[in-house]
Amino acid sequence: MSRIALVDDDRNILTSVAMTLEAEGFEVETYNDGQAALDAFNKRMPDMAVFDIKMPRMDGMDLLQRVRQKSAMPVIFLTSKDDEIDEVLGLRMGADDYVKKPFSQRLLVERIRALLRRQDALAGEEIEETEETKVMIRGELVMDPLRHAVKWKGQDVSLTVTEFLLLQALAQRPGFVKSRDQLMDVAYDDQVYVDDRTIDSHIKRLRKKMRNTDNEFSAIETLYGIGYRYNEE
Repeated sequence: MSRIALVDDDRNILTSVAMTLEAEGFEVETYNDGQAALDAFNKRMPDMAVFDIKMPRMDGMDLLQRVRQKSAMPVIFLTSKDDEIDEVLGLRMGADDYVKKPFSQRLLVERIRALLRRQDALAGEEIEETEETKVMIRGELVMDPLRHAVKWKGQDVSLTVTEFLLLQALAQRPGFVKSRDQLMDVAYDDQVYVDDRTIDSHIKRLRKKMRNTDNEFSAIETLYGIGYRYNEE
């Protein structure tokens, strides 16, 4: 049973979403501000979390930043209708997805399940060796899907589930271009719609993490109007 943390200062949302998730078989923890959630996460990290952005004491952005210092667990942001800037910032900081308020609880459940399925596959529950699960070496890059492990020039790089999948898709065929639509298919289930900006934000976050390890990292190339390509170094 997966443990889901809900963090939102709207008690009506906490109550209704928690009831829906529990009916779907999840174990649910609820927190009405970011600091309370962080205190609990420091003792025991959930399997994934859903954060509101605007909250008292500690907002969702600050909470995500603190969480990403110690965990790559999947995170979905809840954003207000007009919070496009917050959506982009959240994705760049390492959120895996976002859902706009007011939202369909069924849609939220599907996005949670999609992220957990990908996390389970990367964690090794699907252990049959395939092109997607065997260790991949591309020059200085080493990726182990069954352990969700990435090394660049011998140094560990911590990636979220979505970042890992995007890098894996690009690096599998160096020199070949992946369109944004192709990358969306890799990172999201068919029933989940995301726009080009979401993929671009994940790629920017991925590049930043790689450059934090090696400031000369340039293996991911942007082809404007077309997509992205991994060039083996």
